[in-house]
Amino acid sequence: MRDSLLIYTPVLSPRLNYIMGLMFRELLGLTFRITTDLEQYHAFEGAKLFYHTIAPAGKNEVHIAPAGLLTEKSINSHQLRFIDYEGSKAFFPVYAKSADMPFDPFSAAFYLVSRYEEYLPYLKDEHGRFSPDAGIAVQHGFLQVAPVNRWSLKLGEILRLKFPDLTFNYPGYRFLPTIDIDAAWAYKHKGLIRTLGGYLKDISSGNISEAKKRTRVLLGMEKDPFDTFDFLYEIHQKYSIRPLYFVLFAAYSQNDKNTPTGNLSFRRLLKSLADHAAVGIHPSYASNGSLSLLKSEIDGLSAVLRREITASRQHFLKISFPETYLNLINLDITDDYSLGFAGKPGFRAGICSPFKWYNLEAETETSLTLHPFALMEGTLRDYMNVGPEQAMEFIRPLVDEVKSVNGCFISLWHNESMSEEKRWIGWTRVYSELLEYAAP
Repeated sequence: MRDSLLIYTPVLSPRLNYIMGLMFRELLGLTFRITTDLEQYHAFEGAKLFYHTIAPAGKNEVHIAPAGLLTEKSINSHQLRFIDYEGSKAFFPVYAKSADMPFDPFSAAFYLVSRYEEYLPYLKDEHGRFSPDAGIAVQHGFLQVAPVNRWSLKLGEILRLKFPDLTFNYPGYRFLPTIDIDAAWAYKHKGLIRTLGGYLKDISSGNISEAKKRTRVLLGMEKDPFDTFDFLYEIHQKYSIRPLYFVLFAAYSQNDKNTPTGNLSFRRLLKSLADHAAVGIHPSYASNGSLSLLKSEIDGLSAVLRREITASRQHFLKISFPETYLNLINLDITDDYSLGFAGKPGFRAGICSPFKWYNLEAETETSLTLHPFALMEGTLRDYMNVGPEQAMEFIRPLVDEVKSVNGCFISLWHNESMSEEKRWIGWTRVYSELLEYAAP
């Protein structure tokens, strides 16, 4: 196959097969083969890449020197060293004069997308999550860029310079708005006990205006502020975009306060959403450590929609490697959209394209596709104290980064943030501007 790439490596490993498949096949659309046969490699007359610590014998080939991570068979703490490269940071530097890149992009990319640092000991936040401040991307200032995509494109440039006949089929830029439904309504359909509790809270705190508003909504005199679904339908239709909703379909608990799952109005809403959008499960906070509870939530939503549920996003973005993802695989979830940080915008795994999850403990590529999101509106509003007037200043550079590397920009919004009330005044306009700017 003269139009494909032949890669030589002295040692094969699951890590190496995985990351080369991601960077060449998925991100560059390039056909390639890997060989450990040096004679076969030298005899090949097409495009060649030499992945070895020693310099290649020929001149018409690309040389990448390995840093060693891909041939390790355990999870070890690494003293990472960082260098400046192409306007950002890179790590796993190599000191081979013949190498076409001053670091090992395969090892660095694998470290990021496998979430290697999240398998190592770390200080958890109040929800048991990995804090962005504990990660190398924040510590070295590259959370808002997608280095894995950038390094793949750079490899493509290097290969094209030496082998102009190579065929690349780059994926195009995509945009997917996703909406989490933590609470379908602010006041309606809560049930008698929760409604009375709401009134008692309003009165005891002296918030009479809130009690009056609750009454107007319950009497049908005013629309429930969280009921923004007509607006969402109309604006997505305007831009010909099919969104993806994630529904909290769970029993009431301290951190799970959606509408009771048996409520008929709630069920009608979900069926209506599924007529014009994709719908996935928003596994409850409580289900993160319970496979049986997670199964009951998935089965419950599936029964309402009368279709298989294959997509998920964790409530509170709770991810514990590898347990969270193993539970999803065990329950036939094929696509997860949880990979991002609540506290900071950017690219948690250093990539802005979907990719298969690699189970680092089992050393195997899995069937679960991860879809990293770049931005949550609550990150800007609640964690960073950014107002609606400044929000697009943070959003545009993220969209630009994804567009520049042919990635998929995924936004995370909530139905309640379109309410134009309380802390969400002005954010409907931000969402409209986001859709206009990010739409392909």
